[in-house]
Amino acid sequence: MPIKLPSFRPRKDAYPPDLWTKCPSCSEMLFNKQLEKSDRVCSTCGHHFRLSAAARLEGLLDHGSFIELDAGLQSVDTLGFVDQKSYPDRLAAAQLATGLRDAAVRGFGAIDGRRVSICVMDFGFMGGSMGAVVGEKVTRAAEDALSERVPLVIVSASGGARMQEGTLALMQLAKTCAALERLRAACVPFVSILSDPTTGGVFASYAVLGDVNIAEPNALIGFAGARVTAGTIAQELPPGFQRAEFLFEHGFVDRVVNRRDLRREVALLLHYLVPAAWAGNGAAAESRPGFDPIGFLSSLADKVVPDLGPVEPEPDRSPQPGPTRARKPPPARAAARHGDPEASDG
Repeated sequence: MPIKLPSFRPRKDAYPPDLWTKCPSCSEMLFNKQLEKSDRVCSTCGHHFRLSAAARLEGLLDHGSFIELDAGLQSVDTLGFVDQKSYPDRLAAAQLATGLRDAAVRGFGAIDGRRVSICVMDFGFMGGSMGAVVGEKVTRAAEDALSERVPLVIVSASGGARMQEGTLALMQLAKTCAALERLRAACVPFVSILSDPTTGGVFASYAVLGDVNIAEPNALIGFAGARVTAGTIAQELPPGFQRAEFLFEHGFVDRVVNRRDLRREVALLLHYLVPAAWAGNGAAAESRPGFDPIGFLSSLADKVVPDLGPVEPEPDRSPQPGPTRARKPPPARAAARHGDPEASDG
């Protein structure tokens, strides 16, 4: 009787994308369900995967406290921009993939019982690029925080300004900075959370203007890319350049916080960063004077440059016209000593 041996299927090198995810740092294969339970943080090396806006809101806010505002805002193709695909086609593809209208979600919520105005970016929507809608939502979040006297929390995840909107995207820098400056002058706290990546125009505008800047571990944070920066300064960049830990060591970031501890850290900060009491006349009551950049630079210049006082004009040493006087001829002996034969004796 012949022996029938069991057949073995060849082992597949590819894993189903809906079941496993390969960690880009340690190359460990992670089961997706376990990865979601660990807040998308690698259990082996601690690599922080990117989060969607919905997952970020769920991890930061109290359960059921989020109220979305301006959900209907949507970008339009004002410039008629076309590269490999038209801008409306790119918007439609991103909306279908993420379920969002644009790259930012904003509204009101609560963190440990404290009401906040929050705006969260989603890198999955065209790389989290900042167009007119993202800039408008960030500005409205700051204005609502000012009017309601509640802290502002912004979570950044972006590759920069959206090139399909050109100058309209670049002008969001001025608009968001102006809104945050009004917030700062009114002594309303702003906590900025920088995730991977936070670069380009978002970095240059509102992402690093927080009263406290918190970064996730190993997050890419910077304005221009490393290759562009190295070519501009013509120097070799140090290891870990533009990573969260490097920026923390050089004082650009206040804290580097693991994602599992982020909600507790933000809640603790909000207990300390309380908006100043409102006097009702358009100013904060019993608040410290705001920072005056011009006055600061002037006082610094006074300390560095010595005070020389008023400069007195130098006296005029040029000969002045006056009455001429006849000179007496020199004595004969003096002239003789100088070798004048006519003045000699005999």
